[in-house]
Amino acid sequence: MLEKNKEQNLGLLIKTLLKKHSLSMRKLSGLTGIDTATISRIVNGKQQAKLNHLQQFAYHLNTSLEKLIEAAGYEMGGGKEESKSEIQYSVDTIQKILQSFKLVDTQFTLAHVEKELAKFEQYAQTEEGHRIICEDFKKKIEQVGSVGPFIEQLKQMNIQYCDPTTLSAERAVIGSALLYFILSADIIPDYVYPIGYLDDTIAVQLVLKRLAK
Repeated sequence: MLEKNKEQNLGLLIKTLLKKHSLSMRKLSGLTGIDTATISRIVNGKQQAKLNHLQQFAYHLNTSLEKLIEAAGYEMGGGKEESKSEIQYSVDTIQKILQSFKLVDTQFTLAHVEKELAKFEQYAQTEEGHRIICEDFKKKIEQVGSVGPFIEQLKQMNIQYCDPTTLSAERAVIGSALLYFILSADIIPDYVYPIGYLDDTIAVQLVLKRLAK
């Protein structure tokens, strides 16, 4: 169970962010899909926030997931190194969560995600890979529902993938993230709720970073 002061820290942080963005708990509920009563219990320290709650709060309150995780009382250990990228810091955070809750046996590293993306980039250039993206993306989205903000990024990437004016090299890179999401060959299995889609989020960010270059 979380220590009381940690629960209060999270509650105070959320209240501060709500005030900063001129939002009520009811409005935050509408944005996140989280019941207003649940938000109220989390803010008042009567309910422990789940990681999917924190993901939604981070996105809609424009703050870092790591900051909310630490305020919620999850022991992350250590400080953020100045030279460490945001993506690598997120990977380290996920790894510490996995170790804390002993959810999966594998080590979660950026290299693992990059290796999978490289494999799917090649697959996206095949007829079979292209067919899977075109036929199964919508089904996967419907199956997953609104898990996090990365869903909207995936939808935009799918639109860009299907755009005939998109260069073949860019399409292959985009396809790697779409296939990673669709095929569920995840380093963190999707059934490990609620963090099963965090590696998908990292994959999306890596691809967006490549496209930006």
